[in-house]
Amino acid sequence: MNGNEVLQSVGSSVGFCSHTASLWQLVGTVLLIFKIVIPIILIVLGMIDFGKAVISSDDKAISKSAKSLMFRIIAAVVIFFIPTLISFVFSVIAQFSDVQEDFEVCKLCITKPTQSADKEGSCKYIISNSAE
Repeated sequence: MNGNEVLQSVGSSVGFCSHTASLWQLVGTVLLIFKIVIPIILIVLGMIDFGKAVISSDDKAISKSAKSLMFRIIAAVVIFFIPTLISFVFSVIAQFSDVQEDFEVCKLCITKPTQSADKEGSCKYIISNSAE
């Protein structure tokens, strides 16, 4: 399919998002990993800092590390909900009827990148069928 055919198919179920589904799946996988790993790292590091402050028995260090731990927990919660925010943005965009089918493919690949290829309508199914 050449560039003009891809542009003409934008908004259809075989549009831009179908042709770039593997890229969107990679983005979705990275977001899924970040959603899990980064909050855990932030909370563990905050707990280590807080533990060091408690062991040192310095009141200033304890209050400073408690404040730091609170900010890290807030950051972890925000990072955890980024995929939800992305899903909301896609649902708003999908309301435009001329691009709805195309964005459904992008949304599916970003929000559910690990869904089974056996399931029709999954991102892996779309990728395997677009190669044919």
